[in-house]
Amino acid sequence: MSESAAAGQAVVRVTHGRGRLRVWAVATRAGRDLCVVIAGGSEPHVGAVAVAQARPSLADAARTSATSSVLTLLGHKDDAIARAAAERLAAALGCTAVVSAGLHVDAATDAELEVLQMRAQRCVEDLLAALTNG
Repeated sequence: MSESAAAGQAVVRVTHGRGRLRVWAVATRAGRDLCVVIAGGSEPHVGAVAVAQARPSLADAARTSATSSVLTLLGHKDDAIARAAAERLAAALGCTAVVSAGLHVDAATDAELEVLQMRAQRCVEDLLAALTNG
């Protein structure tokens, strides 16, 4: 579900799921670049921050890819979500993208962790759609 508004609005919000498995994302433009927060679960937080910069693909210079760096806070495992989101957004939009990710569910099962990760990916795709079509 997207809460993005008309073209020109600086903030895009998306949400997937409800309750303890709810994941949300907020994106705002910083000039041509992008700042994103992906959070959710029972205790949203900042667990990792990734920055990705668009660049020509190493495999095919006609395609755009991204290179990234990630800072992960002690004891957190949000780096994979942050990195994947930053690289996807930077490559698709041809910009620099900064993504903060923090999802937490107490005593989460492997299945619940997969749901959170899938919902985070869906949020990224919804943000991308809103930013390219809005």
